[in-house]
Amino acid sequence: MKNLKVLTWALLAGLTVSCNSTGKQASEETVENTRTAETELLLKNLKKVSAQGIMFGHHDDTVYGIGWEGDSGRSDVKSVCGDYPAVISFDLGELELGGEANLDKVAFDTLRKEIVNQYLRGGMVSLSWHARNPKTGGDAWDVTDTTVVKSILPGGEYHHKFAGWLGSVASFINSLQTADGVKVPVLFRPWHEHTGSWFWWGEKLCTPEDYKELWHMTVDTLRAKGVDNALFAYSPGSEPRDTTEYLRRYPGDDLIDLIGFDTYQFNRDVYLEGLNRSLAIVDSIGKAHDKVIAVTETGYEGIPDAKWWTGTLLPALEKYPVAYVLVWRNAREKVTHFYAPYPGQTSEADFVEFYKNPKTLFAGDVKLYAK
Repeated sequence: MKNLKVLTWALLAGLTVSCNSTGKQASEETVENTRTAETELLLKNLKKVSAQGIMFGHHDDTVYGIGWEGDSGRSDVKSVCGDYPAVISFDLGELELGGEANLDKVAFDTLRKEIVNQYLRGGMVSLSWHARNPKTGGDAWDVTDTTVVKSILPGGEYHHKFAGWLGSVASFINSLQTADGVKVPVLFRPWHEHTGSWFWWGEKLCTPEDYKELWHMTVDTLRAKGVDNALFAYSPGSEPRDTTEYLRRYPGDDLIDLIGFDTYQFNRDVYLEGLNRSLAIVDSIGKAHDKVIAVTETGYEGIPDAKWWTGTLLPALEKYPVAYVLVWRNAREKVTHFYAPYPGQTSEADFVEFYKNPKTLFAGDVKLYAK
């Protein structure tokens, strides 16, 4: 191991609402935005953690990896450096369908277990949601209809259906509890990469006003259904060129706890240019709005650069107060699709150096629920 109550408008399913000029919901009743003590501690410590270093995160880290699946306690990251990531993310896609497993064929019961395990390590869990298209029945990437968001907002033909989907998400998050009944805090990150147009909630698929209303409906419904163990993250892609563009669809400080962005390397120079620009943008906004900042998704598929971790990623990050950086999954069904090293991978030795650097934090380095 290395050393080192605000009020918001409640939007209940089926409630008749109107939208004012700011895009915020107007409602007949309000709900207090209470949080569990553990969730408040998580937010407090996330605001402090960047003074210690940058937490490393990996998607689906403990549920499968290259050449394995479902091995208790296993992790490609841990196999390389001896410790788990400080942040692990999972996806809720297809929870809305009522089945037993998510879009990557991981059982929701397994996710519950792994979320509790990460909490007990003192680390954090982030949840994304690649929700299926509620209008067409297609997946999250089905952009054949440009009215999907409008159709699920209050008054839309699919609003009741989507309200049920939000109810399923609320039930799942509320169910995340330890053996002694403590609700596990999570960072919920829906409607991500909306500055692109590859998801049905993307930039060309809805107006800024509708996108903000989608956010309000999401957060207000979860709060109204008793979700008091979630923080919320806003994470566009790297398309915004300045703070104005970044904030164009921002739903408001009363909803958002963490701001970040998603970006991936294809060309190193282009990647670094975009990474530095986006980091400067979220750094500026984070300071002005008192928000935690993070690189919510990144990576280099296959990691062919043996020195990528210490030669490309870390030098870009360490100039900014980044709470965490998260790389995408190591797919067991497509062995060329991985973003963290595994034993024998080209960048393994460099990742160990990345791990040893005092500026990087893994599960053994953090206690995010300590007072």
